[in-house]
Amino acid sequence: MPRITATIITHNEAPHIARAINSLRCADEIIVVDANSTDATPEIAHALGARVVARSWQGFAEQKNFAAGMAQNDWVLSLDADEELDAVGRDSVVKWKDSVPAFAGYRFARQAYYLGRWIRHSGWYPDYKLRLFDRRRGRWQGAYVHESVRVDGAAGTLGGKILHYTCDSLKEHRQRIEFYTGLAAAQFLAEGKRAGWLRRRIAPCWTFAQTYFLKLGFLDGIQGFWIAFMASRYVARKYAKWLRLAAEKRAG
Repeated sequence: MPRITATIITHNEAPHIARAINSLRCADEIIVVDANSTDATPEIAHALGARVVARSWQGFAEQKNFAAGMAQNDWVLSLDADEELDAVGRDSVVKWKDSVPAFAGYRFARQAYYLGRWIRHSGWYPDYKLRLFDRRRGRWQGAYVHESVRVDGAAGTLGGKILHYTCDSLKEHRQRIEFYTGLAAAQFLAEGKRAGWLRRRIAPCWTFAQTYFLKLGFLDGIQGFWIAFMASRYVARKYAKWLRLAAEKRAG
């Protein structure tokens, strides 16, 4: 019967960490790797029974691989601090623990809560994420953004959802875009990719149209409009920052 270590990486997640930890009681161990939080995140996590390990920030994938390496068990269930595993998902994990694992990793559907509404379209749902995996056969990859688990072998799907509590305001969404587009631009430059003038002009508009119309974002109400708008802004800001980084690199 496999035992599971749940892992969460944090930095100033005091408003969210309790919800995430309490949704992981189906695990046999909970590890929080905290990157120099200045709020009460480590204290809250410790009080809820998690093993808290301090580590300076090394990037998303590196932090998550470090957390997996600290686990006492080979099966790792990873959540972000602003997520929780719903009741059906917890029951699925409990039932899975009574079986012989048939796959190297397992994915869950993920659903986002955005500006006060659960999103069901816009390309955001179902957003399947592989989060339960055998660390002997898988690890996190992604040097900058969009980190994901890659496993050596097939992956299965478990019932239930990961509930993702994203942005409560447009201001928060804009701040996230500024953070992540900086990383995305650095990755774009590091990989030697290029984007011509026409692509830089068309891509933001196409992203909006694709998200709002083709991916049925309009069915998500005003939230669907803002998801499409912010997706377009993300693309535009990524290319703008890439251009600046490329110019700085050429200037030496």
